[in-house]
Amino acid sequence: MRHDRTSFPRRAFFAVLFLLLVLATAGCGPRPEAVDLTAQKWAGHMICYSGYRAGQSPQTQTYPSQAELLEDMRILERHWRMIRTYGSDRHSEDVLQVIRTNKIPIRVMLGAWLSGTPGKEGENEEQIQNCIRLANQYPDVVAAVSVGNEILVSWSDHRMNLADAIAAVDRVRDSVSVPVTVDDDFTFWREKDGASLAEHLDFVAVHTYPMWGGSDIDSALAHTVRHVESVQKALPGKTLVIGEAGWATYTVGPAHAPKAGDEDKQERYFRELNEWAKTNGVNVFYFEAFDEPWKGAGTEGHWGLFSEGRKAKKAMREWFPELITDEPTSPSYEM
Repeated sequence: MRHDRTSFPRRAFFAVLFLLLVLATAGCGPRPEAVDLTAQKWAGHMICYSGYRAGQSPQTQTYPSQAELLEDMRILERHWRMIRTYGSDRHSEDVLQVIRTNKIPIRVMLGAWLSGTPGKEGENEEQIQNCIRLANQYPDVVAAVSVGNEILVSWSDHRMNLADAIAAVDRVRDSVSVPVTVDDDFTFWREKDGASLAEHLDFVAVHTYPMWGGSDIDSALAHTVRHVESVQKALPGKTLVIGEAGWATYTVGPAHAPKAGDEDKQERYFRELNEWAKTNGVNVFYFEAFDEPWKGAGTEGHWGLFSEGRKAKKAMREWFPELITDEPTSPSYEM
């Protein structure tokens, strides 16, 4: 049985911790406003963020500098209230430090990257320990924690068993004061196992990509809404957040509509999704802020609203006219 999260000793501990932090930072300037992802209410624009540029990669542990992260935060703070990171590693810790040190008004959903691949147990343990440490060290920045990304859906290449996932969630949830979730595909949340895991969470984070489902732009929003509503039906009473939804500006392969990757289509999907989310009280972490070259030259490397060079794609040109370039920000269509 999971421990009662509202037990007095735990609440008292974190109340004292927060008070000490407030006293320590009093007079140090504005802090990010609180964001409550457990409320089914739109709280502002949110976005998925990884800062890896050319020559950098989490696989080689080659991380962006704090100066590069600050450049990114200065871009994002103008229109986004919250970002999502994926691992409890040096990259995320640097992001948290940059936000606090420079008084950036952005909150973070901190991720712990978990894997069910044999031999990854030590890395999982390090991720869990770091996640707990960072969430408690940065309560003024971390607004929520996501324990695992696509670790339970059937097609995951790092799939975990349900019992191990629940154990990780309960451990983190008993050790931090912020809401805890797991990010996974909408198909998992509609299953019996999805309902079992949801009982251990403060809110449910759903992934849905119309492009991967074979929809082109004219049916993209309807595709997204249908998936979200199917999870709402499967998990009545649970607060839902879209943890990932986006549109690539370049596509390769037969997994999506022909020539689906396009900056005009991305602009339309970004606009329509955010209008729907605001009207219907659903928080959306749009995927994603910047292109990531380490993911390859195909579809996976081209989901950003900005190019790897931090230039505005069409969806961002109204918001960031000074970042428009005459150079192409996405490759031409695949042959």
